[in-house]
Amino acid sequence: MSESRESSASVAPAYPGLGERLELVKSGVADACRDAGRSSTDVTLIVVTKFHPASLVAALAELGVRDVGENRHQEAQHKAEELAALELRWHFIGQLQTKKARQAARYSHAIHSIDRERLVDAIADVDRPVDVFLQVNMTDDPARGGVAPAELERLAEHALAAPSLRLRGVMAVAPLEEPPAAAFARLATYSDRVRAIAPDAVAISAGMTHDYREAIAAGATHLRIGSAITGKRPEPR
Repeated sequence: MSESRESSASVAPAYPGLGERLELVKSGVADACRDAGRSSTDVTLIVVTKFHPASLVAALAELGVRDVGENRHQEAQHKAEELAALELRWHFIGQLQTKKARQAARYSHAIHSIDRERLVDAIADVDRPVDVFLQVNMTDDPARGGVAPAELERLAEHALAAPSLRLRGVMAVAPLEEPPAAAFARLATYSDRVRAIAPDAVAISAGMTHDYREAIAAGATHLRIGSAITGKRPEPR
């Protein structure tokens, strides 16, 4: 406990307003859950710390945050190693190269961007259990991240056969050209399709700073929120 106080004294003051922004988002999440007739305890808030230094993640940990999201492997790996003593839950949420997948699985508690069988194969036998979400492409553009909806069941079955993976559910990013509520309603139907063959895969990773309320209304269980909590991102290095 004394170590926590010392850490708080040295880290938290460097990020004025961080605690207030965190509480504001948590309050917004609670309001959205209440409006949807849901309990806020059913929703996991993942704070996305892309481009921010490890010291900001440490400050978030002092404020009670345990779930942290990153979308660049090298950056995520460095932060996870530096902050290992904090016992955070690291969520990899970005596009992942097959050749980097096994490395990411060593520090990630969950990978939200599984979108092809080769990626499943790359981490199928890692020496620790890893939660995985199947990312669905919500557009007609094959260049966008995510599995095509027509291939969703096939990918789910492949993930279920992987010894080290725990299929948690689906993930998506709402397209800018479509109202978030409509996109997340479609995602809920994709979730139903996965649950038809994997009844325990009930999770839905959806909703960011600008659309988490619509995601909650559609059943999202994991929110990925960055700038509303962390503030403006630094320029990538």
